[in-house]
Amino acid sequence: MAIEINSDEVHSAPLASATVMVLRDSPAGPEVLMMRRHGNSSVLGGAHVFPGGKLDEQDLRVDVALLDQPLHKLHQSLGQPELDTATAAGLHVAALRETFEECGLLLAHAPDPGALEAARERIRAGQDFVSTVLTLGLTLETARLAPWSRWITPRVPSVTRSRFDTRFFVAEAPPGQDARHDNHEATETVWLHPRAGLQQYWEGQIDLAPPQIMSLSQLARFDSVAALMAAARRRAPPLIAPEPFDEDGQRVICYPGDPRHTLREPAWPGPTRLVYRNRRFEPEGGLAALLPPR
Repeated sequence: MAIEINSDEVHSAPLASATVMVLRDSPAGPEVLMMRRHGNSSVLGGAHVFPGGKLDEQDLRVDVALLDQPLHKLHQSLGQPELDTATAAGLHVAALRETFEECGLLLAHAPDPGALEAARERIRAGQDFVSTVLTLGLTLETARLAPWSRWITPRVPSVTRSRFDTRFFVAEAPPGQDARHDNHEATETVWLHPRAGLQQYWEGQIDLAPPQIMSLSQLARFDSVAALMAAARRRAPPLIAPEPFDEDGQRVICYPGDPRHTLREPAWPGPTRLVYRNRRFEPEGGLAALLPPR
């Protein structure tokens, strides 16, 4: 991915979206599902990302009977009292929808054991996700999601020309299902231990954008999916509002807790800024700064 640093201000409001870091246990610790975006994509073409996308109108119109939790619980989990309940529920639905549409994993209770393939076939035929859920009598398992963080793109985005207000969720992969990409938006599906993903990024084997770099650094601090999910449920998802600036001809992105950031309280342990050099974003201290002690 040849990153072209953007310096133009985006005046439009950030688009509500959802991203899911799907996890599974392995002998080396938790692995996270990542997908390589198609090289022709207008947003992060060729980069490895987590499944996700924009909030759609259909996500906001889901019948509560299709959900496994009441709306007030979905609203409470996001830690945003000012957010309306319909949008809070819609963000959970968007997370489940994007996970299914982009990597074929269905986080839903199905009365029919053949519902997974039936759902995949209906989506391939062009039926929308909500109609598919309704037709097959599925119950969306929002309880499998745990809000992890909230990222708001700054007015001067560094690697895109759009702004997003993205809720990152974590979820354990559903048993007995195989992840698969669509060969349209994504051309590769891979399970990576967060440490291995960061190592591959450092060695130039894969491309990552700053949110993926910093998220992998945080996921690498856990020894099991259960511990990671429990940690997510114990706290409100922190707000990550990157603040970019240029210094000595280099783009710097700082995060809460950095001396240059308006929010003084750190959102997480580890580095609080990335610098674009060597054709990639790096923390001060190099790769070691992103990897927690073993």
